[in-house]
Amino acid sequence: MNGDVTEPAAGQGPMRLYDTARKAVVPFQPGRIVTMYTCGITPYDATHLGHAAVYVTYDVLQRRLRDLGHETRCVRNITDVDDSILQKARELGVHYLDLAAAETARFDDDMAALGMLEPWSEPRATSAIPDIRGFIGMVLDRGHAYQAGGAVYFDVSTFEDFGSISGYTREEMLRYAAERGGNVDDPNKRDPLDFVLWQPSLPDEPAWESLWGPGRPGWHIECSALALRELGTTIDLHGGGADLIFPHHECERAQSEAATGEPFVRHWMHQAMVRMHGEKMSKSLGNLVFVSELRTQWDPMAIRLMLVENHYRDAWEWDETRMPRAAQRLERWRAAGEGDGALEEVRARLDDDLDTPGAVAAIDEAAARGDGVSEAAALLGIVL
Repeated sequence: MNGDVTEPAAGQGPMRLYDTARKAVVPFQPGRIVTMYTCGITPYDATHLGHAAVYVTYDVLQRRLRDLGHETRCVRNITDVDDSILQKARELGVHYLDLAAAETARFDDDMAALGMLEPWSEPRATSAIPDIRGFIGMVLDRGHAYQAGGAVYFDVSTFEDFGSISGYTREEMLRYAAERGGNVDDPNKRDPLDFVLWQPSLPDEPAWESLWGPGRPGWHIECSALALRELGTTIDLHGGGADLIFPHHECERAQSEAATGEPFVRHWMHQAMVRMHGEKMSKSLGNLVFVSELRTQWDPMAIRLMLVENHYRDAWEWDETRMPRAAQRLERWRAAGEGDGALEEVRARLDDDLDTPGAVAAIDEAAARGDGVSEAAALLGIVL
């Protein structure tokens, strides 16, 4: 553990959170300083409600940890070079870094409007090319990677626990890899589940020099290199959307532990998907609701309240009735005025696997009694 374990306040048990790898709600008892890494945006089409749901969850978690006396160091990266942003820049006829800058500015504006805590660090993938090259060298030196066709691949056969975060079968892993950019048909791979660490660039793509020829990083290696650079060998908590469990986080863990020989993450936490018309809200499907558009009609605090009404582990469906309901609830809370009504109940609910719907219900009851609820709402990041 990093530092001394912070004792829970009198009358409170330890915080308990669901751990994706252990498939159970378990105590989360980090040291005074809590290191967290949340996978950030690929800035070509942000910020939709799926993004916002993820970052609100980790924001509420940080607020409760700080309330308990911890210091939180949350790193949220920006993936400003990968297959998807390069393809989008190509379609639009713009430089990929210009596209990244514009979309990152919009994302930052949305995050500020929703009252997000500033990340401790927000590094860009393109800032880490030297770190990535060094990281790949470590993986190769330890015998976990191989060169083929001008690329470097991670050899999953050398990592016995590959698949243990998700718990997926090989068939399931192959299916998800194919759906999520894993290029399982690459003829240079020894195994379809092997994944790229370094790849040759196409003629119109950015390229950096390396010992393996000019090229660019694979997707997964960027987060591993940034996490190691920013937070050290082992992270207290790593998160992101549930669609990142496999292949992204599985690959991250494998290459990180292969490189360092140490545990990568103590606790894995994932946000369930937001759906629209029965499908996951995603860029690839185009069924997106953007925070910037909602902000033209609704108070950002109502948008945030609408998000925390849902438990982070429950997938939920977007519909047009959600915002009017959240706006009415926000007005009821504001009418109740200032005070610490429901504060202890909200603390208890958040310590129980970040039960934000239970916290919202407790604030509703206090407001209905006429108790001021500003402090409890603030713990959810909602300014009344």
